[in-house]
Amino acid sequence: MAEPQDLPAARTALVTGATRGIGRAVALGLADAGLDVALLARDADRLAEVAEQVRATGRTAVVLPCDVTDPEAVASAVRQAEDELGSVDLLVNNAGRIDAEVPLWEADVEEWWQVMETNVRGPFLLARHVVPGMLARGGGRVVDLNSGAGSHDMTYSSAYNLSKTALMRLGQQLHAMGHEKGLRTLELAPGVVATDMTAGMRTHEGRTEWTPVERTVDVAVAFARGELDECSGWFVRVSDDTPASLRETAAGATAAVPRRLRVLPAGDDDALHGPLTGR
Repeated sequence: MAEPQDLPAARTALVTGATRGIGRAVALGLADAGLDVALLARDADRLAEVAEQVRATGRTAVVLPCDVTDPEAVASAVRQAEDELGSVDLLVNNAGRIDAEVPLWEADVEEWWQVMETNVRGPFLLARHVVPGMLARGGGRVVDLNSGAGSHDMTYSSAYNLSKTALMRLGQQLHAMGHEKGLRTLELAPGVVATDMTAGMRTHEGRTEWTPVERTVDVAVAFARGELDECSGWFVRVSDDTPASLRETAAGATAAVPRRLRVLPAGDDDALHGPLTGR
């Protein structure tokens, strides 16, 4: 499908979960790249600290204390971001949480559902309120901070596993419905970054090798600039992908639905081989 003629580089961004870890790094990286940034998270004090760092780069920062699962709060935050920045050209859905590393049948019911609320309802609400403005202006870009948990089965943290899979479908739905209108989406897996979340996970106890967060920032900035629009709808993983390698892969891509969730046939003789691989 041809790219639109005049989808410009993003001038503004809204980043959720912007006070710590990957979200903070992406927000500051976008500011360094010349974008004005709306910062959304629950902790107002930490938001103010990150906002000062954004302003130190010479860019505008908008502070949006907000719970991403609250529909009215999200709607109000998006209106404020658009009013103060003039537009939201790039949405980065980063806010997320993980449940206990136990089998599904041992999961805490309330914690399980709270993870689903944050990781799926939150990005849905943000996209629901940000995307219409993007389309009215001729297009925009959405990045979901996804995970290998979105593309592979896990044996623990079932809510996280399910939520990241659902998030990938959400991004691909936006791509399918919005591409011709100028919307571009990316499901961005950051690898295993040293953050507060990973520090508390049993799975990563004793880990000494981490994915540098700068790799996530590099891809997010390249996407904001329009350099990866041909990868719209794709799942990318920065432990393997770089902006340069993604451009090369996109140039040679031949699959009908590259880098997207599929159910694979059991073998060449599987009765569902055609239906599963043919669309």
